[in-house]
Amino acid sequence: MLFSIMSGRRIHSVLVGLLCLVIASAICCSSSVGTSSILCLESERHALLRFKQGLVDESNALASWKSEKDCCKWRGIACNNQTGHVITLNLCIFCDDYMYAATPLIGEIDPSLLELRHLNHLDLSFNDFGGMIPKFIGSLSQLKELKLAQANFSGSVPPQLGNLSNLHTLDLSWNEFLSSENIEWLSHLSSLRYLNMSGVDLSKVVNWPQSLSKLTSLIELQLSWCRLPDVNLRSLSFINSSTSLQVLDLSQNSLINSSIFHWIANVSNNFVHIQLSDNDLQGPIPAHVFTSMVSLVSLDLSGNLLEGGMAKAFQNLCSLESLVLASNQFSENIQDSLETLSCAENTLESLDLSDNWFWGSFPELTGFSKLRELRLHDNTLNRSIPESVGQLSSLEHLDLSGNSLNAVITEAHFLNLSSLKHLDVSNNTALSINLSSDWNPPFQLDTLGMSSCKVGPAFPKWIQMQRNLTRLSLDNASISDSLPSNFWDLFSGLEELDLSRNKIHGRLPDLPSFPPGLITLYLSNNMFSGSLSSLCATQAPQLNFLDLSENLLSGELPNCWMSFQLLDILYLGKNKLSGKLPSSLGHLEAISVLGLHSNNFSGELPSLKNCARLTILDLGNNNLSGKIPSWINQNLKYLRALRLRSNMFNGIIPFSMCGLTTIHVLDLSQNNISGALPHCFNNILALADDATYDIMNVELVWKGIEIEFGENLQFLRSIDISSNYLVGEIPENITSMLKLNSLNLSRNNLTGKLPENFGNLKKLESLDLSRNQISGRIPTSFSSLNFLEVLDVSHNHLSGEIPLGTQLQTFNASAYMGNLGLCGPPLTPNCSGDGTTQVDDNKEHDNDGIISLGFFISTVLGFITGFWVVCGSLVLKSSWRYAYFKFLDDSRDWVYVKAVVYKAKMQKRLQR
Repeated sequence: MLFSIMSGRRIHSVLVGLLCLVIASAICCSSSVGTSSILCLESERHALLRFKQGLVDESNALASWKSEKDCCKWRGIACNNQTGHVITLNLCIFCDDYMYAATPLIGEIDPSLLELRHLNHLDLSFNDFGGMIPKFIGSLSQLKELKLAQANFSGSVPPQLGNLSNLHTLDLSWNEFLSSENIEWLSHLSSLRYLNMSGVDLSKVVNWPQSLSKLTSLIELQLSWCRLPDVNLRSLSFINSSTSLQVLDLSQNSLINSSIFHWIANVSNNFVHIQLSDNDLQGPIPAHVFTSMVSLVSLDLSGNLLEGGMAKAFQNLCSLESLVLASNQFSENIQDSLETLSCAENTLESLDLSDNWFWGSFPELTGFSKLRELRLHDNTLNRSIPESVGQLSSLEHLDLSGNSLNAVITEAHFLNLSSLKHLDVSNNTALSINLSSDWNPPFQLDTLGMSSCKVGPAFPKWIQMQRNLTRLSLDNASISDSLPSNFWDLFSGLEELDLSRNKIHGRLPDLPSFPPGLITLYLSNNMFSGSLSSLCATQAPQLNFLDLSENLLSGELPNCWMSFQLLDILYLGKNKLSGKLPSSLGHLEAISVLGLHSNNFSGELPSLKNCARLTILDLGNNNLSGKIPSWINQNLKYLRALRLRSNMFNGIIPFSMCGLTTIHVLDLSQNNISGALPHCFNNILALADDATYDIMNVELVWKGIEIEFGENLQFLRSIDISSNYLVGEIPENITSMLKLNSLNLSRNNLTGKLPENFGNLKKLESLDLSRNQISGRIPTSFSSLNFLEVLDVSHNHLSGEIPLGTQLQTFNASAYMGNLGLCGPPLTPNCSGDGTTQVDDNKEHDNDGIISLGFFISTVLGFITGFWVVCGSLVLKSSWRYAYFKFLDDSRDWVYVKAVVYKAKMQKRLQR
């Protein structure tokens, strides 16, 4: 009975449960049907279509925006499932794959967006709207996220954005011409948690710290590259400061005042990431700043002027994973620095102390078991490297280059570095790599740098086992071996290779087997031989930089340069190449530096008029002939250095050369050029600026010595047309070339007088006009050439007196010799009326201005003063008088004894 009753109850319970389940399913189904039937509101659909009409959509990114479709299904639109209101408008074309478009949207933001009264999220980033941010956006009161990053907005940020009281995310970053003079409106955004205004000009917002301190809910603040004004923050009140701020980026603002550290210390104790790189912060890091930041995970203070050692407050950073102090002026024993970080031994993954003045031995790092990146390059570390570095099994990136390490690297240093991908120990000249030929490294590197270390003489076999290399730098590594015949097969993934400044011999590795991704190839200053004929079979479409200079290469250049359309720098100088220059060189449209000097090339120049990007053209020291082509000026508008010296060019200097307004160096010396200097020559160098450009070493005769210029070439202004057959006068307007540093017109047939205003060339350091037929006087303005270090006007027909000046009399007489009518120091003592040497005793003694009444008066007064200073002291001070006469007596006795001894020695010698 009891059992039957219980069974009945169970059946009843089951039935009730089933009934409830049916009812719930019915409700859910009806709800689902209702939801699926909800479409976006017609007014909001029309508003979006009007917004679309104001845009240029070249990529057809808004193809789904059509009037006959439900706008909730349009690309970039999201609606509320219950009401159908548009709540999200996301047109950020580069933010994800779903919205990606090849071309950004262009146009204006239509006020029709005000119809979207329930809009929560608006993202128009990475488009091109131009103009100002519309003020009406401040009326979209339901907005929680507003992202307008990199959308080409300009003008002032509208303060109406301060009306968006529900906003928790605001991103206005990287709108290049956007600015704000007052950001007090930010204080009304009490719910703001994320603010990014990086790249917005805030240079006039002097109260930025006070305004930001009022954002009590802020979690992340990004103000990089805002030109924030440098203000003293020590006296600010931090009553309303945010204790929730975790991420702070104030990098690249040129902040100098270290009081920013005090502001940071008071703003929040909950920082996780701090970025203050590339400012001008000076002095030591205040000791108390990071004491309480126990949650700090990453800290970047690189690119400042900070000095001293690591702050003692770093001792509390037990959660630290990344520390970047690169490019400062820290100076401390590196072992002491690492001990400061002992609390972070179990967390630190990345440490960058590069480009400072840390010194001492390589530190002991075995405790930092999670360390993945260690950058200590460009310091003053010396002595040895402990073998314990080989125990850092997590290490992926190790850069010790640019130190003074004196050690022998063995297998033990790499014992457990199985994760190592990047290794650079370059520029440690006392560092020797002593690894056995059969060593099998535990790693496969992506990049390897051992430049200026002792790696050779053999090309290491262990390097040949590194099959994943993309960059290999072994220049100046004492290698005097030949390369393996299958070199390119071993390193098929190479993008950068530098084997320059060694003694590698034999033929070049098989050129047709170039790695397809090779970008830069440096093989200069070696002993490679053979020809370049196989270059035409090379498949290296990415090749950008090719330097085979200073080798023993011979034969003609192949005529297939049209295959290297990305080649930017080609340097084949100082080889034994010969023949005519191939016409295909003119197809190198990307070339900026072409160096073919010091070979045996002959014939005329092929047209390079399509090489419009050329900045340096060096064809000196060859046997090229013909006239200087007019296309040099007409097409090479960016030419900075033109070197055609020591060839056989003839004819006149074309009038078109006057258009080389960007030229820094013009060297046409040692050719067969005739005619006169163009009277428009002053246009050359007149507009040349100090802009940086690609530099390869260029040899110039500077101050009479052949010197190889590198980066300093961009600051030089030089003209050398010496050893030609120029005639006529030096144009007067040449003196308007105010930036000129060196001028050499020697060994020509120039005539006439020197321009009177030569002294205008105040930056002139070297001037050689020797061995011409220039006549007349040296202009008095020459005395204004205060920077002149080299001068030669010898072997001309100059006459008259050499002008007096601070520089002109310091040169050797040989600088003026061979001018029969020239006189005056340093050539002759003085000048007579007819230009001959004259000695006049009366003038010399009576009118030289030295022996005068004033001279006698000063002499008498000096004698009286000196006499009484000495003698008066002896009369008045008895102790001084006693000491003085005692000194005289002792001196007389010393002289007498020395004389007697010397006399006795001489007598003994004579007796022998």
